[in-house]
Amino acid sequence: MMLFSRVRGLPVMTPGDANRLGEVRGLTVDSAPWRVTSVRMARGRLRRGAVVPWSALRAAGPDMLIVRPAGGPEEVAAHHELIGSRVLTECGEERGTVLDAAFDPVTARIEAVLTTRGELPPGRLLGLGDHALVIRTGRAHHQA
Repeated sequence: MMLFSRVRGLPVMTPGDANRLGEVRGLTVDSAPWRVTSVRMARGRLRRGAVVPWSALRAAGPDMLIVRPAGGPEEVAAHHELIGSRVLTECGEERGTVLDAAFDPVTARIEAVLTTRGELPPGRLLGLGDHALVIRTGRAHHQA
């Protein structure tokens, strides 16, 4: 498992010649089926932004991300920032703030969301928007 906080700042490299494309600034999450869909990175001295689809990654490790050479355009999901988001129940009750998230670097699936009030399994997650991460209120609402 990898943590979002540990990926931020990692270099994004090409295979073989190991050209540095940029540095990870964040990860984009798709709330259906709760997986990382793309890497947002800063490039060059002016720190221009770029987005790389997670499907373009060849490897994700503790020291760098390696992307395959650019191909045709791929659709990238809209970005909503998970880290720092407020956590609300489906009833609108405040449940803290997202501190970090753990994901599987091979499948890109979110394994857990770490909040100021504890850890949330992916089964409790309902949606992520501009204003908050929305969760189920408890185990009674959890669907297997």
